[in-house]
Amino acid sequence: MTFTKLGLKCGIEIHQQLEGKKLFCHCPTRLRDDSPQFTLRRTLRAAAGESGVMDIAAVKEQQKGKIFIYEGYHDTTCLVETDSEPPHETNREALTTALQFCLLVNANVTDVIQMMRKTIVDGSNTSGFQRTGLIGRNGLIETKQGKVNITNVSLEEDSCKIINDTPDARTYRLDRLGIPLIEVGTAPDITSPEQCQEVAKHLGMLLRSLPGVKRGLGTIRQDVNVSIKGGSRVEIKGAQDLRLLPLLVEYEAKRQEELLKLKEEIKKIKLTQFKIIELTHLFQNSTSKIIASALQKKNGKVLGIRLNQFSGLLGKELLPKHRVGTELAGRARILAGVGGIIHSDEFDQEKKTSTKYALSSETIDKIEKALSVAGGDAYVLVADEEQNARKALEAVYRRVEELFVGVPTEVRKANDDGTTSYLRPMPGAARMYPETDVPLIYPSLKGISLPELLPEKIERYQRDLGLAADLAEYVAKSDKVTLFEEIVKHYPAIKPAFVADVLVSFPIEIRRKYGLDPELLSEEQLREFFRALSRDQIHKDIALDVLIDMIKGTYDVKRYASLGTEEIHAVIREVLEKNKGAPFSALMGLCMKRLAGKASGEFISKHLKKLLEDGHQ
Repeated sequence: MTFTKLGLKCGIEIHQQLEGKKLFCHCPTRLRDDSPQFTLRRTLRAAAGESGVMDIAAVKEQQKGKIFIYEGYHDTTCLVETDSEPPHETNREALTTALQFCLLVNANVTDVIQMMRKTIVDGSNTSGFQRTGLIGRNGLIETKQGKVNITNVSLEEDSCKIINDTPDARTYRLDRLGIPLIEVGTAPDITSPEQCQEVAKHLGMLLRSLPGVKRGLGTIRQDVNVSIKGGSRVEIKGAQDLRLLPLLVEYEAKRQEELLKLKEEIKKIKLTQFKIIELTHLFQNSTSKIIASALQKKNGKVLGIRLNQFSGLLGKELLPKHRVGTELAGRARILAGVGGIIHSDEFDQEKKTSTKYALSSETIDKIEKALSVAGGDAYVLVADEEQNARKALEAVYRRVEELFVGVPTEVRKANDDGTTSYLRPMPGAARMYPETDVPLIYPSLKGISLPELLPEKIERYQRDLGLAADLAEYVAKSDKVTLFEEIVKHYPAIKPAFVADVLVSFPIEIRRKYGLDPELLSEEQLREFFRALSRDQIHKDIALDVLIDMIKGTYDVKRYASLGTEEIHAVIREVLEKNKGAPFSALMGLCMKRLAGKASGEFISKHLKKLLEDGHQ
């Protein structure tokens, strides 16, 4: 595919979570997986924006009529998150970090920061809006394929974490709500899938170079905007995997190209008026599990619509495993909450049967007669509660109408195979209005310094601290990098490589080998470990055992006596002398008893074997 010929335009938005306190309260930015301590229920409605117009995406969400359930914690969530109290003053540390990023990309910082409310009524915010403030504009980065402009650098609050979703209710967790996010948006200057990936990597590197950013899976998120000549801007949400970015962009460009071809192919077709026909009576004895299950629902019905001259078009492939019928089904699922649709291009055209839906040729004949299907026509069926089925068919018909226009402007979700699926209409400026509960901010760059970039940090760790290349990179990109710097500075006698191992390598071994959660180790516990180590209260040979004790809650520095390797060898030799001829397991047990808390089992085993091989028995 020649992307220049297609007129590919691409922009990217990156959202980076920050550590510390939340953006508008003093709650910690701690993410939790334990059972919630309280729940509350809400319904939300769309509000008019500053222009007095309601945003189309917000209206569509409200029409779904969902109940929202929020789960929270008494000790790490407060009344701000539940929208029971006005926001507090904007987090100044988060603002400083955003200003540092503006310096990194040479963006112009705004004279006055006005926090805005962005209407979002999908339940991801308890208030029905997200607070966001523009910090800087007109930045720039360089790529191999040319310059890419940064249109905006914003500071906003993260949304709730979704836990469960059903047609009637959606459940969210409040721990993520309010975490500060730096949002970076580029102009549509990206002209190839590879350049999109390069830009995402570069911006990610700059963001990870900032102090106080969260690290780990899910702490940085990418959204991609794609269009081609004659097409429309489509926003792809949730492009988490950087390796998948080029394929996402390529597939979206291809999808738009195929939709434009389809537009030309069908331009002479005049679509018949929308008309729903009930077909339930034809399926009373159906052996199809899908249809039978739908009919067991309260007021379950089978409804259908005819699409004149569309035979063969619903099965047309836009992408691998993604057809026109997939587009229609996506709208039906999101806008009506149904499991999917049944369309005629799925049937065996020669035998006029459907094994998938257990439909005989006789049943299909009856369906086509009821729908007045003529040669060249297609049709769509939906089996569900009548209200949902009608909504689904309305959504299908509207999407068919859009095929005559070409590419609809919309928001889509990134799938694991590089394809996308429909999420919602593209929101517009109508969803924004000023946040009057947060005072204006007059930012200043005085005292704001540029951070050390990630590649520079990795190089310094290798050059000055003697870390191997892999370990240097691992530490620099980890969430323990600030603690690493602190420990190395305070305890110069402890080798930096050992500090790095304790902070980033040992936790992996603890999780894999011992099945314990290293996240339970607090930074204060790790500081205590290095304090005790520097005072010779524990020995590095038993570091793993000490960390495990800390996780289990059995740590007591008085239990540990600082023994060096030679002293441990002396104890092992004494056990060998007194128990000549004893099997290894028995010797190991005696050594462990004598050296409990003074050396790890792995260390004792290794040196016991070595002494036995050297002929000490």
